[in-house]
Amino acid sequence: MADGVPTDLRQALDGAARLPRLLIACDYDGTLAPIVSNPADARPLPASAAAVEELAALPATTVALISGRALGVLKELSGVSGRVHLVGSHGAEFDTGFLSPIDERAEALLVEIKQTLDEIAAEYAGVTTELKPASVALHVRNASTDDGEAAMHRANEAAARWDAQVTDGKAVKEFAVIQTDKGQAVDILRDQHDASAVLFLGDDVTDEKAFRRMRDGDIGVKVGPGDTAAAYRVDEPRDVAEVLEYLLAGRRRAHS
Repeated sequence: MADGVPTDLRQALDGAARLPRLLIACDYDGTLAPIVSNPADARPLPASAAAVEELAALPATTVALISGRALGVLKELSGVSGRVHLVGSHGAEFDTGFLSPIDERAEALLVEIKQTLDEIAAEYAGVTTELKPASVALHVRNASTDDGEAAMHRANEAAARWDAQVTDGKAVKEFAVIQTDKGQAVDILRDQHDASAVLFLGDDVTDEKAFRRMRDGDIGVKVGPGDTAAAYRVDEPRDVAEVLEYLLAGRRRAHS
């Protein structure tokens, strides 16, 4: 049974299962892994992890995780095998390096951003920062509403003097010293693997860039509430596991 998979999505997955070459790309936090208070504790649901590995082992099937996490952190937390492609830093960090180089000016800006956000976070309980290779994130998930809003407001004021890309997520704001775009990452993977179509699943604002890159025949699946450019929606990460298992069964039948 795939009770968490809507009927129209099942029909789309049935078609995707029969395609010659398929790319399956997933966000990590909030999609494969439930959101948790401590980001370091985020692990994929066992059913999703198993389905990802089994899909990646099928012929003519490429699986990728595209996350805002730093690539090394994504590899450690996800625990996936080398069959699964990993893209970190919101689509900017591949295993071959960054799509855009991080020069000395960008490195100096990264230090300045981290110092400023650390100073802001120190004044509000529950507000933390996270340094990544090309960005700094300000997390307010564990702060009170008032403290979170105040910290975000001060970060926005500081950002006015930075040449940084600002990305808003769920209880997080990220400041990158290079351009990041999950949609671009999807297109690169699509071309690299000559995919007939793409299935992309994601829950956050940053995933909308990927949803807006979906073409005819692609399947974009929004996880959870909120406005979206995705054509389909499921409620939570447990439903993502059902989507992947449903596709796995269909893809196996198509290649048997």
